[in-house]
This record gives sequence, C-alpha cells and structure tokens, in this order.
Amino acid sequence: MKTADPELMRAINRFTVLDKIRRRGPISRVEISERSQLSTTTVSAITASLLDDGLILTRHEGDIRNTAARGRPRVMLELNPDAARVVGAKIATNRLVFALTNFCGEVLSQLTIPVRVDRLPIAVISDLVEDGVRRCIVDAGISLSDIDTVCLGLPGVVEHRTGKVRSSPIFRETDINFAEEMTSRLGLPTIVESDAHAIALSHHWFGQARDLDDFVIVSLEQTLGLALLHNGQVFRGAGGLSHNLGDLVLGATSEETLRLSAIAGETAIFGEQQMVGHFAEAVRLGRGMAHAQALIATENNPLSGAAVRAGEAVGLAIANIVTLFGPPRVIIVGSTLGLGAAFTDSLQQSYSRAIPSSISEVAELVFDQSTDEAWAQGAAVVALRELYESPWGTTGPASSL
Repeated sequence: MKTADPELMRAINRFTVLDKIRRRGPISRVEISERSQLSTTTVSAITASLLDDGLILTRHEGDIRNTAARGRPRVMLELNPDAARVVGAKIATNRLVFALTNFCGEVLSQLTIPVRVDRLPIAVISDLVEDGVRRCIVDAGISLSDIDTVCLGLPGVVEHRTGKVRSSPIFRETDINFAEEMTSRLGLPTIVESDAHAIALSHHWFGQARDLDDFVIVSLEQTLGLALLHNGQVFRGAGGLSHNLGDLVLGATSEETLRLSAIAGETAIFGEQQMVGHFAEAVRLGRGMAHAQALIATENNPLSGAAVRAGEAVGLAIANIVTLFGPPRVIIVGSTLGLGAAFTDSLQQSYSRAIPSSISEVAELVFDQSTDEAWAQGAAVVALRELYESPWGTTGPASSL
C-alpha cells in the first residue's frame, strides 16, 4: 500500500491549521484540534513552528495580573498582520485596480488607474502595471523590498502554474508568459491568475461564501469566467488552467459552432450600437454598461431583447454547471449585472426551467455586484494563499515560485 508523502502531508496540515486560525481566530489550540481533526500534539507542533516563523501571534484571554482569578488565562492564536504584505491587481480592458494588503487580507492602500489597456503592446501594458504596483506601495508608505508577492488577475485563459496567458482580451498576442515578464521587472515573485479565481477567493475570505468551502463563481464581464471551489481549494485544469465559460458550446452544426460568448458576452450584447455615436464613446471610456442600462430603460431599444437573450443563455449554462457539480451556492458577479432586471429576471427564469426537478433546491443563486477593489483584493488573497500553502513559511523556497 502506497503511503502519503510526509512532506506533502506536513504542508497540508500546516495550511489547515493556518486557515483555521485565519477563519476562526483568535482561537485556542484545543479548538483548532477539534475543528481540523488533527491531534493536539500535531497542532501544538505546527503552531510552535508558525510562531517561530512569525506568521501567528498569541493573545491571552483573561487578566494575567489578577492572581485571585482561578485558573490560567487562555492562550489564543491569531494571524500576525505584519507577517507578509502582498499586492493584488485587477487588469481590465479599461482600468487597472491595485490593492496592497497585509497577511490578514486587510487593505493598506488602493489605487485605480482609468486607462484603456486592451490591445496595447505588451511592453506598454507591463509599464502601466509596474507603475501601478510601485505607486500603490509608495502610497502605503513602504518600499518594494517590503513586499512578498504580487498577483495579477486578468480575464481569459490563464495557466496558474506557469504564469502563461493563453488568451485574453487584454493582449494582442497569445501564449504570453506575463508572470515571467513582471517578475523580472519588479524583482518580486509574481503570480498571474484568472480574475474569476481571484474574485472567488475574495468571496471565500470576505464575501458571500465565507460560510462555505464549496461554491461556484460565474463572472460576467467582457469575457465570461468560471471558478469552482471544492473543500476550500480552487479547482483548476491541467497546468493550473482557468476556465473560460464563454467558450461553452450551446449548439453546433456542420457549418457553425455557437458559443455562450456569442450571446452573453458584453460585446455580443451591445451589438452594432457600440460602434457609433455616444454609445461608442461610452464604451471607449469604460462606461458602456451604464449607457446600455439607460437605453434598456427606454424599453423599445434593441438592447432589451439582447439582455433577455443573454440572461436566458447564462441561465442554461448555470443549470448545466449545477447539474454537473451540485454546489450549494452559485455567486454571479461582474459588470453585466448592470443590465438590470431584464437580464437577471431572464437568467433566473431560464435556470428554473432548465434545472432538473430532482436537484432544483440544491443550489442558491446569489447576484453580487462586487467592486473592482474586491477583485483586486481577491488577487491579493491568491498571493496570500501561496504563502499559506508553503511548508517553509514566507521566507523559504516557495516564495521564489
């Protein structure tokens, strides 16, 4: 019988203990043992190592000066916020958003740069991202040497393990090793991640899924993203591949393949109207969705029908996802929600019609218009989790990625 890799098991147990402290702290060693089902001996050994590494702190509950009090004060454990600092970023087609956080995920500084970056040369995009990271750090009153890791979240198909962006509306080119490019520029380990995975981890730490270890994120923006968390871990494809929900096939003939993005992507929804006049200017300035919502309110605009059709298609896609994975919650995020009730009502009705009756009560649908800052904070959480999962802590081999 094959035994587990001892080093891997130690890393998993270390992550488990650290995550329990993050989610439940301040927490005692006994409570960690009960919640993790690890022995008290194992928990004591791991927490001693975490204390030595400076990743956690002790807190005494009770007055240690009161000698009349019976028993000793309880020793509680909590994360050390100063153990690490990371920068997360959301890179969208018309803006860059940065968030610098500490080891607890608390935001120390934020920066938004409203600039259209899609289809610019890779060197120009890299310049803008580098400047944004550096400025966000300076705004917090610290220097680049105080940062442990950077994570850049962007739309498209991303290989998490290699940092390669297979395709993205941000870049003209395909198969770009953006992690390598930014690591060399910043002199810091840089992770590139799907923006859908980033917002999923933001919800897991701070948002609509704090109470769950299993859920699905459906991201609806210029591209359509998907993130699945199972047992608190992001499910990835080969090479850490992200999932492009927009590539989902809705139908095919010998002459044509119909994909979800052709109906529910923002470019498809806006149609030809986005090419001319005021709408074109609004799209160019990143205000296309707000302008679309105003047009939908007139009711007679063709966008109303496009929003309904998009909602129907996304509802079908979500019904298929729930049928396959049976998550307790599906959180729907992204700027497309700005289309309003024409889109969301259509989505819910389509989902209700398509979901098998035997599992119709399994999943809760939640609509959440998260801010750009939450997406950037989610990217920072990706970086923090890389540090959490390292068996050596923040100063060992894992920090070199």
